[in-house]
Amino acid sequence: MATSARNYLVVTASYWGFTLVDGALRMLVLLHFFKLGYSPFTLAFLFLLYEFAGIVANLAGGWLATRFGIPRMLMTGQVLQIASLLLLSALDPAWTATLSIAWVVAAQGIAGLAKDFTKTASKSAIKATAGDGAGRLFKWVAWFTGSKNAMKGIGFFLGGLLLDAVGFRPALWLMAGLLLVVLVAGLVLLPRELGKAKASKSMRELFAKSAGVNLLAAARIFLFGARDVWFVVGLPVFLYASGWRFVEVGAFLAAWTIAYGGLQAVAPALVPRSADGLSREVPGARLWAGLLLAVPLAIALLLAQPMGLRPDLVVTAGLALFALPFAVNSSLHSYLILAYAGSEKAAEDVGFYYAANAAGRLAGTLLSGLFYQWGGIAGCLLASAAMLLACWIVTFLLPVTGRRTDAPALR
Repeated sequence: MATSARNYLVVTASYWGFTLVDGALRMLVLLHFFKLGYSPFTLAFLFLLYEFAGIVANLAGGWLATRFGIPRMLMTGQVLQIASLLLLSALDPAWTATLSIAWVVAAQGIAGLAKDFTKTASKSAIKATAGDGAGRLFKWVAWFTGSKNAMKGIGFFLGGLLLDAVGFRPALWLMAGLLLVVLVAGLVLLPRELGKAKASKSMRELFAKSAGVNLLAAARIFLFGARDVWFVVGLPVFLYASGWRFVEVGAFLAAWTIAYGGLQAVAPALVPRSADGLSREVPGARLWAGLLLAVPLAIALLLAQPMGLRPDLVVTAGLALFALPFAVNSSLHSYLILAYAGSEKAAEDVGFYYAANAAGRLAGTLLSGLFYQWGGIAGCLLASAAMLLACWIVTFLLPVTGRRTDAPALR
């Protein structure tokens, strides 16, 4: 147990450092290029390859982590992120807009590969280290995911702070240096063989997942698409158009993400547990998905009423409320994928699931710009509600029996 806990803590700390840099990078790019006059849709376009690369990285990362071990995949992700930061730092203000956009999109694509290689390896490490302890898997997943998102929120704030304090290029160099320290620490502290197993030999075998994994992946697409359809472009642009300053927009996004992460960490206390790990947890996922669906619908209805309320306050208060059911849903999904996954190829199952997660973010990112141009923030909220309805329906198809014998129980 002591060795498992140590490895878990090393992986968690390593991912904290990575996520801090990743969150700062997103805010740095968004604010820097918005200041340069890029349109909301162009800003969304800058992140499309980042999200698409995540689909590829999760599928490949799960297989590679199984084949070569989790530590090697963690380090691969960190090296790629350092490369993307250095690539962005080479951006020349004298270049044409077309060349600059292409350069940033390419760098963001590398960052997307880096993030999801690292995420898949890190989440798989929890399965490899948690073992069959009573309730340990859900607690470790919840703490890992919640603390990671809190670090991402701090990263949002850090990105804005560094942009103001030292400028775009020095900020990128500082972040690359921080990530290099994290990489070396992981190299020294983690056992090389962690997570290694017999990998799938064909694409058909790689995609041959259980019903639980497949359905949960579908639910994940809609869940994260429903968040990013308002979070990525629609909300920041709406708040800025409502008179908010950059620092206020960044602070709200940071506070929301930190609060969401904290709520994820305490999610196990809000979900009834069962001896088999599914019979209460799956109905819990259905309940919380239904509660989440109600939130964007309620906000959109309030915006449509002539009540004299400030739209920006209605939206921010409503989306603050959105954080609780979204955090519990996300934490439940993160637990269920490990409960459905087999021990031998957990990294592959997790990679497949997070490829779906990336597909949802990709769709949400693109639709955020499109729906905001079509119907403003209300259009984004209605699109979010439609995706959450689909997510809710899928949760009723999730199996509550037939759990693999090697999936740890919740007690």
